[in-house]
Amino acid sequence: MIYLLEDDQNIRDFTIYALESAGYEIRGFALPSAFRAALEEHIPDVVLLDIMLPEENGLSVLRRLRENPATKDLPIMMLSARSTEYDKVLGLDSGADDYLAKPFGVMELLSRIRALLRRTASRQTEDETLCGGGIRLSTARHLVSVREEEITLTGKEFDLLAMLMRNQGIVLSRERILQSVWGYDYTGESRTVDVHIRTLRAKLGEAGNAVETVRGVGYRFQANPAETTEATE
Repeated sequence: MIYLLEDDQNIRDFTIYALESAGYEIRGFALPSAFRAALEEHIPDVVLLDIMLPEENGLSVLRRLRENPATKDLPIMMLSARSTEYDKVLGLDSGADDYLAKPFGVMELLSRIRALLRRTASRQTEDETLCGGGIRLSTARHLVSVREEEITLTGKEFDLLAMLMRNQGIVLSRERILQSVWGYDYTGESRTVDVHIRTLRAKLGEAGNAVETVRGVGYRFQANPAETTEATE
């Protein structure tokens, strides 16, 4: 089930039609109050969330979802006419897993939704603990801590950090990161990785220095050699 919170009826009807045609079950809401009432009855698999809304700003709705234990890990994609880098960073910093600017293509929207659903499914089956640079990441519990202090990351930030930590010491290109973390080719959007790296480093604080930029290539996680990486089945 997908929930769409979008006050523009034309966009809402178009998106609902496109997703239903692709085989998804979707409910659309024009008001945050109606959306919240629906959440009391059922937690969806994915939320598509506009920013400019009546009653309450979409970013405020997003923060409320992340503060609620029942929806804190819910995959959320922002759909907004605001397309500047600042707006994208603001949405990601507020807890969004993805950000798609309007107008958007149906094929890209469907591809991103599939990627969100794949990552959610993989989190439920993996049981892995990664350690390095004072950072500890548990895929089974979906928790990250820096020197025993828990850090809150968005879904994509978590997946990005996990990928880097699994490949400690290896330089990963932006293209490889996009394919692995986003689940498909993000043509012309390699700066998306840079934005997520920036927010990830900020949340990790000093431990974020372990995420190194390799100019002209990509990124590498370089922890203290004394640190170890462990995996458990």
